[in-house]
Amino acid sequence: MHTNGEKSVQDLKKQNYTSPRLLADIGGTNARFALETEPHRFEAVAVLACNDYATLHLAISAYLQSDAVQRICQQPVQHAAIAIANPVNGDQISMTNHHWAFSIQALRDALHLQTLLVVNDFTALAMALPYLENHQRVQIGGGRAQPERVIGLIGPGTGLGVSGIVPAGKQWIPLSSEGGHASFSPADAAEVDLLKVIWREFPHVSAERLISGMGLEIIYRALGELHADGADASLSAADISRRAFDGSCVRCRQTVAHFCGMLGTAAGNLAITLGATGGVYIGGGIVPRLGDLFMQSSFRQRFEAKGRFANYLAAIPTFLITAEYPAFLGVSAILAEKLSLADHATH
Repeated sequence: MHTNGEKSVQDLKKQNYTSPRLLADIGGTNARFALETEPHRFEAVAVLACNDYATLHLAISAYLQSDAVQRICQQPVQHAAIAIANPVNGDQISMTNHHWAFSIQALRDALHLQTLLVVNDFTALAMALPYLENHQRVQIGGGRAQPERVIGLIGPGTGLGVSGIVPAGKQWIPLSSEGGHASFSPADAAEVDLLKVIWREFPHVSAERLISGMGLEIIYRALGELHADGADASLSAADISRRAFDGSCVRCRQTVAHFCGMLGTAAGNLAITLGATGGVYIGGGIVPRLGDLFMQSSFRQRFEAKGRFANYLAAIPTFLITAEYPAFLGVSAILAEKLSLADHATH
């Protein structure tokens, strides 16, 4: 894997884990929690449905009061880090794809924490990339990563996350990007026809609007309008993915095929924009569930389909992240860095 700037687990063990650290990965649908009891050892992992809790504070409190956490915590948690599917600019957070809103300082005080770090979820996921082992990723297509080069990251889930990491001496610098909201770019006549239908509802169609869970539903409905075949417009993204996977619905298969191709184009755009010759990684919750539908899709062909720059893209590897909770690795690294700097400042 990319070792430039990687903080080894041995280095991290120099830090003091006098109490477990609370880590969270908050998406628009699910909130994932874990206790880090020593470097990269995540225990009491739990996934809570965001809609089950009126506020993030209530969700965190429920997790901390669970039996699994109580068995581990001999003393109160002092340090916590949250990766959240939202821009993080200042103290106030208001989620784009969920109703939770909060003040970082007020949440820290309410939870009686010494440290509460909040970062964009794809910034955290990007920082996990240097720590991924070979069995936690699958290469799609050809290409070879160049060492000490920029690495790109894109991933569809409730929304479309975009980030990357830039090598800087012995460290990686993560990008805080909202690239998922860049304008969608059709790559062929079929996508132009889809876009014309979708424009009737959305004057601005972002990449996230189509390359996401809601995007699967929108593409499916637009195909139904184009072909006037009476397709069930009420199908959810999960229904569409499942029917595509088991082969029971031709329209669902077409929807997933368009989705994978669009993701390939967006990933190729990201690679060219960042000069990501260190590779481009695919994260998010949707693609790993597509299995062979993704592996056999036009994703890689569309990734490389950049005319005069086709050879440039062909040399860049693309990887699907298969680790179960990769964001914990990244948010752990960001928290460890913050605590290390704070420790140095006091000595």
